[in-house]
Amino acid sequence: MEKLSCVSQPKIPWNKGKIVGQKPAFKLKEVWANSYPTPDGKKIKEFTLFNMAIDSKFSGCDLVKLRISDVMHGTQILKRAIIIQQKTKKPVQFEITEQTRNSIRDMLDEMNLDGQDYLFRSSFKQSKHLSTRQYALIVKKWISSIGLEPMEYGTHSLRRTKPSLIYRKTKNLRVVQLLLGIPNWKVQSAISGA
Repeated sequence: MEKLSCVSQPKIPWNKGKIVGQKPAFKLKEVWANSYPTPDGKKIKEFTLFNMAIDSKFSGCDLVKLRISDVMHGTQILKRAIIIQQKTKKPVQFEITEQTRNSIRDMLDEMNLDGQDYLFRSSFKQSKHLSTRQYALIVKKWISSIGLEPMEYGTHSLRRTKPSLIYRKTKNLRVVQLLLGIPNWKVQSAISGA
């Protein structure tokens, strides 16, 4: 009779070969390296997504679910908007800079959308808005296009960029806390690497 060998294969850790932990925020020169300086066609959505991610400081799940009515009143694109964050269930106000307002306007002119539509619609028919996975892939493509290592950066890098830049200038943790809508004890970890 044959004996079965009970030698088990060594378990491979889930994070082997991956960079884990917090992703750094982008530096100003990297923000200006946005590879869509003259948006056209399909790239206008990516350009607007990039700008809105930095301005709003939202997690991917909140960003992809933005509706046009969240950033517009009538025909006016708002300078400041408020949404309820999915994770905290608390209202968060954010500024929409002129560059972002212009890119939203260009995107809306190009697409036929009404106020109840999602700002970032999916190209797949089964989903009405961009998924967080699609958002992550767009960010990864952009990171590669400006010569950075995609494993080192991610969607949270965009979220942390504006507070990080403001912290470098002001050294005021309270401002960062207000910008990110997070409790005091999380502020230091949110700006690490600043």
